[in-house]
Formats: sequence, structure tokens, C-alpha cells
Amino acid sequence: MWIRSTMTYRTSFALTVVGNLLLTGMDFVAILLMFSRVDSLAGWTLPEVAFLYGLSVTAFGIADLLLGSAEALGARMRDGSFDTLLVRPVPVLAQVGADRFALRRLGRITQGVLVLGWALASVDVAWSVGKVLLVPVTVVSGAAVFGAVFVAGAAFQFVAQDAAEVQNAFTYGGTTLLQYPPTVFGRDLVRGVTFVLPLAFVNWVPAAHVLGRPYPLGLPGWTAFASPLVAVVCCAAAGLVWRAGLRSYRSTGS
Repeated sequence: MWIRSTMTYRTSFALTVVGNLLLTGMDFVAILLMFSRVDSLAGWTLPEVAFLYGLSVTAFGIADLLLGSAEALGARMRDGSFDTLLVRPVPVLAQVGADRFALRRLGRITQGVLVLGWALASVDVAWSVGKVLLVPVTVVSGAAVFGAVFVAGAAFQFVAQDAAEVQNAFTYGGTTLLQYPPTVFGRDLVRGVTFVLPLAFVNWVPAAHVLGRPYPLGLPGWTAFASPLVAVVCCAAAGLVWRAGLRSYRSTGS
């Protein structure tokens, strides 16, 4: 329904997608401005940072397209309209993801894919079959990890009911963090996004294998291929948290 509504005004839709692409691309413009003054960032070249950027933004864009509407869950609970979702014969999480489905978010995905394509053509890598296959697997796994974060953040709103910005700190903030090399950040922060909230497996760890860079925190080599497993664990944990939050919901009381 939301897609049909969006496509009713196709020129407006096209302009919105282009605007979204340009707006999200400002993050990469900031990176380009940095490299206009330096040759490397913490030892990473521009194509290597662009590779990190492309993986992160593309994976996040897919998750944002499918589940980005979850950040509005708190508002629905406050005004009582969430109860409407509970009486429909459709899984509540599917309805939350489809709520006000914003096809304009394709602009972010397009921008991420363009940067990723340029990075793949520019990085100095001895490509093998394993490395080539690792790139799409990493993007899909990263999207699943970000999707799990969206769902867990939505579940937290069953308790807080006004925590959209807390959720955004881990979703939008997480993808911004991952656009830069792990060597830029302190070890405690890198440990946190590796072992607590495993965002490092969205791009840092597999990218280290592809680019021949040292693994964050000296992780073993096999962890470069652990992103699908990490994604499954994150999705399972997010599903449990979501079910617990949904069972605890008691309406607005109004």
C-alpha cells in the first residue's frame, strides 16, 4: 500500500530518492575532504576506507529499508495505535517493518553500492574466489546484524516508549562508526563493538581479510568468515528480546 502511494507521484518519488542519495553521500564527501589533506587515515588509503564505507552503508541501507520504521514504535504505543497491529492476522514485526514503508531509502543503498563498486575497482587486492564471495556474504550478514539491532531497539521501546534516539545511536551511529578504520578508535571501543554489540563483523573483520590488514584486536583468521554466524546469533537474540517485549505490552492504559 505504501509503495503504491509513493509511486502515485513518480516525479516526487524520483526527486526524493535523489535527494536521499545526495544527503547520505555527504558522509563520504567528508571522507574525501579528509583525504584531500592527507594520504592515509591511520594507515588506510582512500580506496580501503571507501571499501569499509561501502560495506557499512549498503548493509545498513538494506536493514533501514526493511526495518527502519521500527524507530516509530514508541510513538504508536503512546497514542494507542499499536493495539491495531495486535488484532490483525499478520505478524506484528512484519507490520512494524512495513509501517509507512519508505521506498526513498533506496537512495542510501544506491549510494553505498556506488562507493563500494568504486572501492572494489580501486583497492590493491589479489582477488581470489573466497574473497570475491566474501563481499556479498558480508553485505547480507551486515544487513542482518543491523536488522537485529533495529528489532532489539524496537523491543526496548516497550519499556522506555520514548527511546527512538537511543535506538538511533546504535543504528545510525553504528554505521557512521564503521565507516572509519578500527585503528582510529581506542581499544575499549573496538572491544565493545566486537564482543558486546558485534558490529565489527559488519565490515571491519571481513574487510581485514580482503585487504590483507591486521585483524581488530588480533582476532584469529577464521573470524573473517564468521559474519553469517554472528548474524544468526544476533537475529536469534533480537527475536527473543522482541517476543519478551511484546508479551510485556499492556496497552496505553488510556
